[in-house]
Amino acid sequence: MRRVKPVTVDDAVACCPPLTSPDLSEANAEKMAAMFKALSDPIRLRLFSRVASHPEGEVCVCDIADVGVSQPTVSHHLRKLRESGLLVSERRGTWVFYRVPPEVMVAMSHMFA
Repeated sequence: MRRVKPVTVDDAVACCPPLTSPDLSEANAEKMAAMFKALSDPIRLRLFSRVASHPEGEVCVCDIADVGVSQPTVSHHLRKLRESGLLVSERRGTWVFYRVPPEVMVAMSHMFA
């Protein structure tokens, strides 16, 4: 079992300042909009939640694919989550493992701080 480093505030990427900070840059607004757009789909939100809440910090696609849609549809939604930067993946043999980069959760929490 691979150990995941605990997330600290120092791990946060400077990409996404809190919404209460003045003057959100165009680049940051684009990045945040892409993240929210990806999470606006209920299937994507469920998949993201399953990955983010997994106790081992990462999960095989085979363990999260039962969300009521076909496997190609699950792959499509996971690709959208990867493209938005919310998930990263690693292929191991025939399976793909997904995880949420620690800086994503920290940045998202700071947006609403």
